[in-house]
Amino acid sequence: MNATLHLVIQIGFGLITIVFFSLLVVEIRKGLAKSSIDPQRQKRIFNRMVTGLIVWTIFVSVWSLSGRMGDFTQFPFNMMPVLAIPLIASVIIVFSKTFKEIFQHIPQQNLIRLQSFRILVEILLWALFINEAAPIQMTFEGRNFDVLSGISALLVAYLVSRNSISKTALVIWNLACLGLLINIVTVAILSMPSFMRTFMNEPANTIVAQFPVSWLPGLLVPLAYVLHFFSLRQLSFRS
Repeated sequence: MNATLHLVIQIGFGLITIVFFSLLVVEIRKGLAKSSIDPQRQKRIFNRMVTGLIVWTIFVSVWSLSGRMGDFTQFPFNMMPVLAIPLIASVIIVFSKTFKEIFQHIPQQNLIRLQSFRILVEILLWALFINEAAPIQMTFEGRNFDVLSGISALLVAYLVSRNSISKTALVIWNLACLGLLINIVTVAILSMPSFMRTFMNEPANTIVAQFPVSWLPGLLVPLAYVLHFFSLRQLSFRS
């Protein structure tokens, strides 16, 4: 393993997470400002959101740094908090009345465009494979086709900005990209050194439990499906 390349990959995961979550927070803040929500309540909502993201980031970081996340003898409980908590929280948020009001004031193409972060993630996963830290099936050379989601997001966002794509097509695109995400998450789980392991080639998928690559399952995967949930929720408002 090349130590310099590994450091670059680690920094890459950190930067992608910080930059794209920051961009999402900016979009939500703009949506809040345009909404009819009382200014004081806007401030409370925004502060709670930022605090929640910071607390969650700290939890994922501590959970992985402590070694608990990397203890695959405890699978699935070592990964369960990181995978289940953001999924439950995102579903609650997406269907809340407050965020319905906010969604209506965020340009849909802006949320879709953020999905382009998945291109960068796939490059980093490929770099991990090249550096013998991740198995080939986790990359676009293997069974991971999620890079198509990131690439297509740029085109879809452009079409949305030009009003050149139908609601039905957008729903299909979101569902297809969610399918690609589910595919790689499944491959990742089946590549872990647990009783569920199906892909027996080395190395086993343990890198996702190591900080800061742990931000991939804990923050970047949730970001991908949250953006799809947001987009589908926005589409539900359209006739």
